[in-house]
Amino acid sequence: MAGTIELINVHKQFGDNVVLDNLNLTIKDKEFLTLLGPSGCGKTTTLRLIAGFATPDSGTILLNGKDMTNVPPHKRNVNTVFQKYALFTHMNVFENIAFGLRIKKVPETEIKEKVSEMLRLVNLRGFENRSVESLSGGQQQRIAIARALVNEPDVLLLDEPLGALDLKLRQGMQKELKSIQERVGITFVYVTHEQEEALTMSDTIVVMNEGKIQQIGSPLDIYNEPQNAFVADFIGESNIVDGVMLDDYRVVFSGREFVCVDKGFEKDEPVDVVIRPEDIEVVAPENGMLKATVESVVFKGVHYEIMANTGDFTYMIHSILEQQVGDHIGMDIIPEYIHIMRKS
Repeated sequence: MAGTIELINVHKQFGDNVVLDNLNLTIKDKEFLTLLGPSGCGKTTTLRLIAGFATPDSGTILLNGKDMTNVPPHKRNVNTVFQKYALFTHMNVFENIAFGLRIKKVPETEIKEKVSEMLRLVNLRGFENRSVESLSGGQQQRIAIARALVNEPDVLLLDEPLGALDLKLRQGMQKELKSIQERVGITFVYVTHEQEEALTMSDTIVVMNEGKIQQIGSPLDIYNEPQNAFVADFIGESNIVDGVMLDDYRVVFSGREFVCVDKGFEKDEPVDVVIRPEDIEVVAPENGMLKATVESVVFKGVHYEIMANTGDFTYMIHSILEQQVGDHIGMDIIPEYIHIMRKS
């Protein structure tokens, strides 16, 4: 398979700081996989190890079944796009894209064909003779991607490449990147700390923290079924409440018992109860499973962000119904929206 990557018991530390703690990860051919996590979680180090810019202290890195652990970067069929695009300012667009092909001494007619194809792929035909300094940030990013893809790598690594772009351009480029990946049909490994980017583009998300993988899954799995409180809190907003599992499908939190859909916990086991703000319905106080007092209301454009205190916990609620500070409200939560997880 052209772009399969395996990291087996990969350990990396700098001094006493463990950056990757015996990491095990398989990246499938033609997959768009995102390494997601806060600064310092090990995601960029993982990317650098795959690229060959760093070597692990122990463990093995396989590319298409071949041991690449100590193989230098130029001998791996892997290319990297960085946040700072590192374009050559003394070269025009055509020569920037052609650079790697010239190093390989590819014939001029083939270079012209390949560069033309890359410009078509990134929607920049006609830009061949432009100075890269005259391009916008989004256009420069496309040139950097074209320069990486023209060498026909098995794997493209992207280290927070949208970080320098403004919000609207970044959102447009998210769709463009996913479209490019589907058209070229190679493996993309993407690093970001932005959950929206990960949820928008990825086939698979790997959530990392402190050098360890917290959860691997599809965007829907990661968002709807977080495996621990860290993932729940990092992927979107979450209310994380202390609770106790009385038995299968029965949990107590905020002073009352709820039906849930989880099982397999010890009787009376302390748990974290995770509820997304959009999964709480605001109702009349007398009709609510919980009663609360509104402490603050902020209009967010598509919903109101309401902070409501039940006496033991302040819940965040996303609702299209406006409330006023001091209002008494009821809160309804259906069993499917109550996620139970073991204490971290």
